[in-house]
Amino acid sequence: MTTSGLDPLSMIRPRRTITGISAILLPFTESGGIDWDGFAAHCVRTADAGLTPAVNMDTGFGNLLAPEQKIAVLDAARSALSGKPFVAGTIVADVPGKIFDIEQYRREVARVQERGGTPVICQSFGLTALPDAELLAAYEAIGRECDAFIAFELGTMFAPFGKVYDLELYRGLMGIPKCVGAKHSSLKRELEWQRLVLRSTVRPDFKVFTGNDLAIDMVMYGSDYLLGLSTFAPDLFAKRDAYWRAGDSRFYELNDVLQYLGFLTFRDPVPAYKHSAAMFLKLRGWIGCDTTHPRGPTRPDSDRDLLRDVLRQLEDL
Repeated sequence: MTTSGLDPLSMIRPRRTITGISAILLPFTESGGIDWDGFAAHCVRTADAGLTPAVNMDTGFGNLLAPEQKIAVLDAARSALSGKPFVAGTIVADVPGKIFDIEQYRREVARVQERGGTPVICQSFGLTALPDAELLAAYEAIGRECDAFIAFELGTMFAPFGKVYDLELYRGLMGIPKCVGAKHSSLKRELEWQRLVLRSTVRPDFKVFTGNDLAIDMVMYGSDYLLGLSTFAPDLFAKRDAYWRAGDSRFYELNDVLQYLGFLTFRDPVPAYKHSAAMFLKLRGWIGCDTTHPRGPTRPDSDRDLLRDVLRQLEDL
């Protein structure tokens, strides 16, 4: 038993169907431009594997793109996917002390909605500084602008404006009909287990999307996922999920190697995982260049040999 009285072993849900959303890497060319063909192909590849593509998230450098680039990403995703579902981050850039900008959120949500996507409501300084009652009212107001949305809570280790909500506030989120789920990125299993228990009690159809790239086995306990790690291998995440649904013990070995890939690529500095992803996708022959965003941190060249070894292990499974 955990200190909070939770019994994780009793929470394991065998043979469940896992909902996977994969944050798409935005690839670049050697000249520093966006590799639009590589991006479109990876959106299609991800959807064909059975995962829902997520664009303009951290994995897609959503926080570093100019407004017109984010719109271009939405247009490219819509075109590539030809009506298949996708989700997209709604990023409102602000600074500490900034008043919550509901109008900018409305514009971001509208851009996603107009292109057939489901918005993921990213946090901002203005949003997370609101008192709880006003914060819930903000989400309700955002919900009036769309058919459905996914909330997103994250720890300050990921972003200084991040906030992990207390359980009462989380319960309030589940009370908003348009909020169909929430990505949880605290990197704390116990906090996520608490949300799963609350979900099962209050609103069983609500999706708890794990954002814990260091504990991808949270799907065993009832979490679904919205991960950056899955962009390395959407086909293998889909295979792993199918193993779980079938009760196939091969789930564990494949999950172990994918988790090793996560430990390797999400080490400090964590944002450099996007360069790792570009390296890995190039090794797989899926993109032509492993250059990352001009403002993104990079990994040493020696990582390519480590990634090549992981890829060999995965290809043998």
